[in-house]
Amino acid sequence: MSDFQRPTLCCCRKVLSIPNNKSENSMPAMGQSPPVDIASASNFHSFTLRHFHLSLQLNFRDKEMTGRQVLELCSTKPDTRTLVLDTHQSLLIHSIDCKVHSASGDQVCTSLTYRIDPFTDYGSSLNISLPAAIRPQHTFQIIIRYKTTDGPAIWWLDSELTCGNSKPFVFTQGHSVCNRSFFPCFDTPAVKCTYSASVRVPEGVQVLMSATRSAYSAHEKAFQFHMEYPVPAYLVALVAGDLTPADIGPRSRIWAEPCLLNAAVSKLSGLVERWLTVAESLFGPYMWGRYDIVFLPPSFPIVAMENPCLTFIISSILESSEFLVIDVIHEIAHGWFGNAVTNATWEEMWLSEGLATYAQRRITTEAYGSAFTCLETVFRLDALHRQMRLLGDNNPVSKLQVKFEPGVNPSSLMNLFTYEKGYCFVSYLSQLCGDTKRFDSFLRAYIEKFKFTSVVAHDLLEFFLGFFPELKERCVANREGLEFERWLNACGPPLAEPDLSQGGSLTEPVESLFRLWTSEPLDSAAIAQQDLSTWRTFQTVLFLDKLLDRSPLSHEVMTRLSRSYSTLLDSMNAEVRIRWLQIVVRNSYYPDLCKVRRFLESHTSRMYTVPLYEDLCGGTMKSFAVEVFYQTQARLHINLRRTVQQILAQTFSAFVTVPTAPPSGDRPPDTAIALRDVNVLA
Repeated sequence: MSDFQRPTLCCCRKVLSIPNNKSENSMPAMGQSPPVDIASASNFHSFTLRHFHLSLQLNFRDKEMTGRQVLELCSTKPDTRTLVLDTHQSLLIHSIDCKVHSASGDQVCTSLTYRIDPFTDYGSSLNISLPAAIRPQHTFQIIIRYKTTDGPAIWWLDSELTCGNSKPFVFTQGHSVCNRSFFPCFDTPAVKCTYSASVRVPEGVQVLMSATRSAYSAHEKAFQFHMEYPVPAYLVALVAGDLTPADIGPRSRIWAEPCLLNAAVSKLSGLVERWLTVAESLFGPYMWGRYDIVFLPPSFPIVAMENPCLTFIISSILESSEFLVIDVIHEIAHGWFGNAVTNATWEEMWLSEGLATYAQRRITTEAYGSAFTCLETVFRLDALHRQMRLLGDNNPVSKLQVKFEPGVNPSSLMNLFTYEKGYCFVSYLSQLCGDTKRFDSFLRAYIEKFKFTSVVAHDLLEFFLGFFPELKERCVANREGLEFERWLNACGPPLAEPDLSQGGSLTEPVESLFRLWTSEPLDSAAIAQQDLSTWRTFQTVLFLDKLLDRSPLSHEVMTRLSRSYSTLLDSMNAEVRIRWLQIVVRNSYYPDLCKVRRFLESHTSRMYTVPLYEDLCGGTMKSFAVEVFYQTQARLHINLRRTVQQILAQTFSAFVTVPTAPPSGDRPPDTAIALRDVNVLA
């Protein structure tokens, strides 16, 4: 998933750690024990899931999906008499049947008994009693009829919350463990299978899914989908609403609400094919056929999601061109790293995100040069070190292989370390082999060997040492201070970082201007020589982030900053403006407070709203925060509204009442560190 420097995931909770246990953490793909996924209640080790089909009816008025699911399974162990699937408290089961061939070859349909047991606050276990006729290695079908209600995977939007305000909208967001509220499943990245779907909606509504083939059947009045390659449950995605297509390349299409389509096309036309071609030259053929993009309303809780064949991306990012470029390229990189080869457990998400971040930067280096890539990397690593200072060197969330206790939502593991510490480890591996092009060849071979499977760190590192036997002979895995085991399991910052000096032409002006603004006395003449209007977006946000780190600033400095830059920054994109407004709030600079109000009135996405409310409530502007919230809350999605209400309630204990409706997937954070300080990524 694409990353940005503010909190975006709906399940941002404090990470609990447990002692390292290798036997539970590593599952080499060949010949060793399967992975343990404590986030799944299912008994997926006892079955092979060959395929599943969904028949869905979408009811926008009642905000419900009626579903019929057919799973094709075979038992891998004798005497297995119970099938356990992951489900959710919000998913209502109507009936479960089984179809199995008897010894005589006749197909027998049996109604099954089942029970639902509590598992965690993010899911339940569906325990299905199987008939005695089921034999190991013989395929049988389970048919489940169900209905969804208010679950964390399914986001219903009234028309007022869309960009065009014309029709209601719905989308799903499965990462990490939300899709168990969309359909019963083995909700673990260790299990992959193909799927198909048939979806019925009211006339005039367009439906899309993360599938390799799609069509509309006029006879059945349904949209038909088929994913011909195996994917984990979290990558099954659906969106439906007032969506219009436009081709932007030979294998790419943009889908967006009509009012957004021209802007999206103008930003990306011709570029996606260029990026795909570069990626293929580095990592081998793109194997998913199409690469389409759908732009979602601002209520989308993260920046982007790498659903195969159909990237979901928030429409708010359209105004920030450089961030849009990085986000889309990152999702393209997931076509190889994350989607084709997937982390087998959520405790090793870096295998998807760290490798995808490395691949993203290889693509941007080839497409835009080393200086731009180094600038973006400096910006991200600067945020990583900021997070490290806040968390402390011994915080277990800074491990690449983060351990978590049963009941902790895996989404709480999503942080900058998953991306940037993972990226630094992959960069270190590239440095060991001594040649970037040779490392590209290794990554191509890695994809070819493990595509459409799920792996653990042992698989990657064993294959790396086998690909470079001279490195194995030199025992690089045990090099003192840089041991692979230490990279994976030690707390703290990366053990080594790549050389980013090629970005000096872009980063040095930022450092120079920052020093000028934080030195006494201020050198106005030298400051005036730096023209921010000529800078790249990543230069400007890096500069503003550094000022945020230095806050509080003196009133004199704030006054002169405002006189120098406020009007200019106000004309820039939201990624720039949000940072300037955070500086305004953290420094209680009241002359620019009106701009904070205007920004919150016009921006309703979580990525911009939550940081400002956290800052407002963390300083002297709590009453202002309440006033603005009550004026704008009707334009916020109910999940975001709950989050902001919780922020306000924590500040004004009993002053604000949090709704008593059942919580959805976007829950307030349960953490001792403020959202504004923990840069969770999408």
